[in-house]
Amino acid sequence: MSRIAKSQLIHYSRKAHERGLTAAFGGNLSLLFGGLVFIKSTGAVMDELNAGDIAVIDLDGRQVSGVRPSSEYRMHLAIYREREDVRAVVHLHPPYSIAASTMAGKELPIITPEAELYLGRIPVAEFRPAGTRELAEKVAEAIKESDAVIMERHGIVTVGRTLREAFYRAELVEESAKLWYLAERR
Repeated sequence: MSRIAKSQLIHYSRKAHERGLTAAFGGNLSLLFGGLVFIKSTGAVMDELNAGDIAVIDLDGRQVSGVRPSSEYRMHLAIYREREDVRAVVHLHPPYSIAASTMAGKELPIITPEAELYLGRIPVAEFRPAGTRELAEKVAEAIKESDAVIMERHGIVTVGRTLREAFYRAELVEESAKLWYLAERR
């Protein structure tokens, strides 16, 4: 499984960069399998990610591999603890979502039927510094009843039973933010 998990993380990390959902070092994806979390390492670049850039940690945050996990590992772990149904977490820095986070209030309005069906609602979590326990707690609280969260001035987090599901939810969040932003600017 570790080879498959790493392959999926590489595929969707590169796809996120190709689609403009994140840039450079920003963002991180993870998969939970067999009590272990496979997650992008700290400092790895999304469109250059390779198997050596993927860290493995346990659910207590202890390193299993020789690679240091992303500084956002606390947030990923908090989500896995909060939601037993979640097996994948996608955290990206898409531009329209970040812009909307400064204007939308406590929740991004849902515009399309597709977003209504696959996301339901998109809460906006109040700003907390990146990589902190405070941010992890805010996001875990917001994700209790939603599969997507926008973090004020930071990015988005989406979850799913698979990495594919979490990734396409991230695309829907950014599409929703873009449509809302464009409608607000007219």
